[in-house]
Amino acid sequence: MAHDRQPPPNPTSQSGLPLRAAYGIEDVPADHRASIGILPGEAPFHRGCFAQGYRTKPWRIFQLSGYGKPEDENERIKFLLKTGETGFLMEHDRSTADHLYNVDHPDVVARREDVGMTGAPMQSVRDTHLCLDGIPIETTYGHAGGAVVQHGPFALAAYWTVARRRGLDLASLPGTGQSDFFLTYLGCVTKQQVPTQAGLRLNADIIEFCGEHLPKWVPVSIAAYNGGDTGLNAYEELGALVANAIEYLDEIRRRGRMDITAAASRCGGVNFRTTMDIFEDAAKLRAARKMWHRLLTERYGVSDERALRLRIHVVTSGSKMTYQQPLNNIVRGTLMALTAVLGGAQSLGVSGYDEALSVPSEHAHQMSVRIQQILQHETNLAAVADPLGGSYYVESLTAELERRAWSFVDEVAAQGGFLATLDSGWLHARARANQIKEFADEQSGRRVVVGVTDFTDDVSPFVVDGFPGVNDAYDVALERLRAVRRERHEQGARKALVALEARCRGSANIMPAMMDALDQEVTLGEIGEVYRAVWGDWQTPELV
Repeated sequence: MAHDRQPPPNPTSQSGLPLRAAYGIEDVPADHRASIGILPGEAPFHRGCFAQGYRTKPWRIFQLSGYGKPEDENERIKFLLKTGETGFLMEHDRSTADHLYNVDHPDVVARREDVGMTGAPMQSVRDTHLCLDGIPIETTYGHAGGAVVQHGPFALAAYWTVARRRGLDLASLPGTGQSDFFLTYLGCVTKQQVPTQAGLRLNADIIEFCGEHLPKWVPVSIAAYNGGDTGLNAYEELGALVANAIEYLDEIRRRGRMDITAAASRCGGVNFRTTMDIFEDAAKLRAARKMWHRLLTERYGVSDERALRLRIHVVTSGSKMTYQQPLNNIVRGTLMALTAVLGGAQSLGVSGYDEALSVPSEHAHQMSVRIQQILQHETNLAAVADPLGGSYYVESLTAELERRAWSFVDEVAAQGGFLATLDSGWLHARARANQIKEFADEQSGRRVVVGVTDFTDDVSPFVVDGFPGVNDAYDVALERLRAVRRERHEQGARKALVALEARCRGSANIMPAMMDALDQEVTLGEIGEVYRAVWGDWQTPELV
């Protein structure tokens, strides 16, 4: 326990950028210096996409929520909406969703106690209906789940099928999907998932389907957050996101079925993480908007301003939440949320203070919402757009992050592109090297984490309660799966599965067949079996 730790003699940002004691105009590169006078709402939008900032529209309070049974998740979403959340984010049980397994799959049975720990098991449209029961999805911005690539089509089709059964017009439905490569191909590699090229095909199909049928829906959201929390530093996180976007947009252009400007607009909702490095991460969001503008104008010839405005969702870093002295995490969550606001995010989720211990409790979730409400209503943060603009320090950081991020994009291209870096393990090695360095810095005392490496005495009288638990999630899910198999129109389900497999083997968009499959109550595991029959499994890279 060191109470007199001296600051390092040569401080750096969390990404290793050397930091000066003070900054002047000469520290801002000449090619960025001219942009200091640009106002928010003006291209290239590093100062924000809108002239009035949050004056006309506050950021969306958008918390990840889900555990237990679908009705438990439904109850938590309603609680958060009542507490003040302005959008909801569903979470599916990852032991089933990530692999496309039903709960009676042997691998799930072997770990049955884990079902419901990371979200509700949703194996058919019936479960999604239970999760959304009583939630006005026609007016409330929703995230349908489907965090990983191969799960995205199922999760989206289930959500949209529920909407159709309510008589809603999909063209007016607001919301977003994710279908992210970073999570299970980089951060939490699953036992079985489709090869990356098949995943690209699925996401391109989703983008095109939304372009035709769901103009208010963000089809995919590149989750640079998951890359960052896996170990990528700030400029690698930026560069990897751009490289991922290039894969999508190049594929859409190759297909030639969708206007590239429309596709760019559909892909322009992304998410980042913020950490405890306030100024670097605020600069990262500013650099992201500038990079997006340059990518679209120079590589794809896009000129439509709506497409050029990058929309950013931020999740505060869950990996920075500690299980030691967990109430310290309320401070961490507040500071990371402040960073997102200073960087101009459009929506924000704050990690629960007990996240290192369990699924966030009801109280932790309420605190995450209250943090954002305090920032919105008690601080005057929303009064001025880009309050950091013109700071020599912030502008220098923005320019340096952008420069290094473009260099990283070039490195990824030299490896064969973003998907190739996942297939080879190159991106994993970059993330792992950063993780090792961060751990070494903590062990050596170069990096202080309050309550973990230093100041470990704790006289707090408060105890973290934890969440209610998921004791019956598996048993209920198994009985509901059996009920679906007993009660559905079996011939219709079989026919829908055959049609889906034919679509997967061909080149036509799979989403109409996926919608029909969900409407016929085809289950998650059955869709997984189709994928595995058609595409096989991704070959996990060997890491040395």
